[in-house]
Amino acid sequence: MSRQPAVATKMSREMDKPLISLHLVDSDTSLAKVPDEAPKVGILGSGDFARSLATRLVSSGFKVVVGSRNPKRTAGLFPSAAQVTFQEEAVSSPEVIFVAVFREHYSSLCGLSDQLAGKILVDVSNPTEQEHLQHRESNAEYLASLFPTCTVVKAFNVISAWTLQAGPRDGNRQVPICSDQPEAKRAVSEMAITMGFMPVDMGSLASAREMEAMPLRLLPAWKVPTLLALGLFICFYAYNFVRDVLQPYVQESKNKFFKLPVSVVNTTLPCVAYVLLSLVYLPGVLAATLQLRRGTKYHRFPDWLDHWLQHRKQIGLLSFFCAALHALYSFCLPLRRSHRYDLVNLAVKQVLANKSHLWVEEEVWRMEIYLSLGVLALGTLSLLAVTSLPSIANSLNWREFSFVQSSLGFVALVLSTLHTLTYGWTRAFEESRYKFYLPPTFTLTLLVPCVVILAKALFLLPCISRRLTRIRRGWERDGAIKFTLPMDNALAEKTSHV
Repeated sequence: MSRQPAVATKMSREMDKPLISLHLVDSDTSLAKVPDEAPKVGILGSGDFARSLATRLVSSGFKVVVGSRNPKRTAGLFPSAAQVTFQEEAVSSPEVIFVAVFREHYSSLCGLSDQLAGKILVDVSNPTEQEHLQHRESNAEYLASLFPTCTVVKAFNVISAWTLQAGPRDGNRQVPICSDQPEAKRAVSEMAITMGFMPVDMGSLASAREMEAMPLRLLPAWKVPTLLALGLFICFYAYNFVRDVLQPYVQESKNKFFKLPVSVVNTTLPCVAYVLLSLVYLPGVLAATLQLRRGTKYHRFPDWLDHWLQHRKQIGLLSFFCAALHALYSFCLPLRRSHRYDLVNLAVKQVLANKSHLWVEEEVWRMEIYLSLGVLALGTLSLLAVTSLPSIANSLNWREFSFVQSSLGFVALVLSTLHTLTYGWTRAFEESRYKFYLPPTFTLTLLVPCVVILAKALFLLPCISRRLTRIRRGWERDGAIKFTLPMDNALAEKTSHV
């Protein structure tokens, strides 16, 4: 009984070993010599991806045969356990052959049609964005049209050469696979599992075009949140520029344009972070309000609200990013030469006024509380950002993840609100703070967060909380779900009691 954990630990350590470089693979005798009974796999191509693929296959126990137009020149680039030969010889015996060449070179393989008949061709290619828009059919479908006697499987196109070299633990483990033949998909899926990846069945070969579009996407879930954060930054930066730079220049003839790189940015960043954090929890408030108003959870939310709910994670991470930048900028404020000049001028004024000290008890307490609340808010935001990482989130159960993201997130919003209120203190009631008749920036940032906090407080009332809980557990106000049948106008609605 005591030996099983040791064996399991040893196997786990072996599975965790990444593939590093070619010379390490060749130096390992277990990888340099593959057993004769090992399954044989062919690779057509000698590029970077083909070399990484061969390295991964060899380390996974496969016998690899690489087909190249010039085997003498490329043999030294592959592991010594892989056989590098001409294309005709490489495709003669393996049943599964990886096609690691570009689309424009597919036609050069037509001379191998007889040898490839009845074999499984795994297309790993990816088009460029221009090629994807230009061709209506995917690379895999084009390959299948050139070799009708073969079974084409689209796989491994979303896996990078680095992931193949370093091991799946350092990259995405999922490998989408599609083909018109279930047996071929099963064979390639088993190979992917042996290589340490997790296959995902994407259906027929018609899904290949969608799979080839996956590597072309550049952070699709971040586009809207990034534009939102950028728009807020521009608006608040322009507002602070008018108040802190333009107003003194116009009304007091003071040149304060030196504040643009640091001071104005540091005043803008907390506003953006604070508003973004409130926008993370505002859609939840709107969704709960809609459910209470409709008396059911079975009505779809509007598309804009649904998309908003799906982008909360990205908005929260951008909020943390702006808050972290605000903390760094705040640490840099005393390092500015302009700050030193202000200290000297203040000291001179103190001497000329014969004041022994400028200690103001109220201001001291305000700054102490203000900084403490800011540190607590940033620390809570850091915890939210860390738990958003997939590796951390996967280690938490649903209740733990919900507690951190929902409860602690709301605590972070409350701390940020107290941080802002302490910063404002009584400044919102001072006439001198309204420059160009514009209110202080922090008063504008308080609008949305205060609405969210007040709404959350109302939802905690027993009368509202119980009703919302019942709705989310399936209760409906009229006790029925109505379905609309578009096929017959005479049968407009049917009611199903559940």
